[in-house]
Amino acid sequence: MGRSNKDERGVTYLLVMLAVVLIGISVTVAAKQWKTVVQREREADLLARGIEIQTALAVYSAQQKKGRTGFPGEIYPLTLEELTKQPKPVLRKAYKDPMTGNDWEYVRDPTGRIKGVRSKSKAEPFKQKDFPPVVRHFDGLTSYNDWVFQHPNASTPQAPAGQPTAPGQPAPPAPSPPGPRTPPPGSSPPAETPSAPGGPATP
Repeated sequence: MGRSNKDERGVTYLLVMLAVVLIGISVTVAAKQWKTVVQREREADLLARGIEIQTALAVYSAQQKKGRTGFPGEIYPLTLEELTKQPKPVLRKAYKDPMTGNDWEYVRDPTGRIKGVRSKSKAEPFKQKDFPPVVRHFDGLTSYNDWVFQHPNASTPQAPAGQPTAPGQPAPPAPSPPGPRTPPPGSSPPAETPSAPGGPATP
């Protein structure tokens, strides 16, 4: 009887240990899955809010340049809050970085104004291709910090300086330099113009 009881206690102990191990594995797997779900949601927010800020910067610059002549560059705000102010707000809210919950890493122009934002997170994104056209240059980037939402950006076509040539239309020929024209081979030389009365005869 004593030996039988010891065997039963041993089996029970092993079953309890096995249950603890299985529960631990289940908890670990569930935690990883939850972390993946949270990261995907934050990644989607990052993409949506970043594009919204990028668009707001473009609209803000266009509004500021309206009516001004001879201004070649863009005009940017000093803070994101400027984009939300009346009478013409171009951004619903001065969002935080969705990946960290804190301020963005700002991309500034030479005057210190904000021309774009990027996440401070260096984590690898799940999405690495098939981005919306306004940020299609994100394809292949392996860090959230590489996603720069700015105006203008690599996905925004820039107008070349000067008047562009229409597709399929050859460029106009360069004007010929001034000077005497040489007659084509085989043609007669032009007749000499007689000199004025009283002047020497033209041979």
